[in-house]
Amino acid sequence: MAAVTVSTRAPAATRASRRTPRLGTAVVAVAAYLIAVIFLLPYLEMVITALRPQRQLLDRDYLPSHLAWSNFVTLWSTGLGRNIETSLEIAGGATVLVLMVAIPAAYYSARRKFRGRGLFLVLVLVTQMFQPTALVVGIYRQFNDLNMINSVWSLILVNAGFNLAFAIWILNAYFSSIPKDLEEAALVDGTTRFGAMLRVVVPVAWPGIVTALIFTFIAAWNEFIVALTLTTNNTTAPLTVALNGYIGEYQVDWQHLLGGSVVATIPVIILFAFIEGKVVGGLTAGSVK
Repeated sequence: MAAVTVSTRAPAATRASRRTPRLGTAVVAVAAYLIAVIFLLPYLEMVITALRPQRQLLDRDYLPSHLAWSNFVTLWSTGLGRNIETSLEIAGGATVLVLMVAIPAAYYSARRKFRGRGLFLVLVLVTQMFQPTALVVGIYRQFNDLNMINSVWSLILVNAGFNLAFAIWILNAYFSSIPKDLEEAALVDGTTRFGAMLRVVVPVAWPGIVTALIFTFIAAWNEFIVALTLTTNNTTAPLTVALNGYIGEYQVDWQHLLGGSVVATIPVIILFAFIEGKVVGGLTAGSVK
């Protein structure tokens, strides 16, 4: 009997179809890297300019002949450390206050079908339409009457107020995606409604809480207009206002301005690097039922 030889070679069409996804993946990867480089170039330029010696500041060469690390050393002598501390107090305080209010509000609106629930959520969203720039005169007059100019608490309250609506919407969507059976089981075991929220719902909703946390922190960290309006003492001003102080009437201290900008990005990068994975889950909550 003649032996039957079975070819193990895949048809040409199959091999081509296997190569096509790999080619498409490579093209997407190359495009992604190019876009990343384009977005990173301004930050690279910022770091290079911060390290330029004063006499080479206007040179055409992209890279200086040597790096002046002393620019970062003298940066701290300008009082930037105190400004960073103030920004951390404002951003941290605003974030804690937002979470303390947004978690119960979002939980109640997600679990209770009370009358006017839809109107309440719409009004919460409408508050996002008001920008601090449009309200800065009224904000200044209010805190001036309360004798809270140059107060960290005034900036904490303002930043918490402007970021509360976003946090409620994010957490409302996440709480709505959590099955009610988990809470009902805890209630059967004798746990109160508040205890079920803290012990059962909050741990499950941690990605959504982290999303609200990081967006609130970054928004409060980067806020400038209200901070400039409510702060007249540059030594206790937040970091954004202190950086503006390096821009003089006749000249700009580019090394310290960009060096301070580099320092300002570090806390946000560290925070986002630790919780980046949970942010994706929090933003996509409620999209799949």
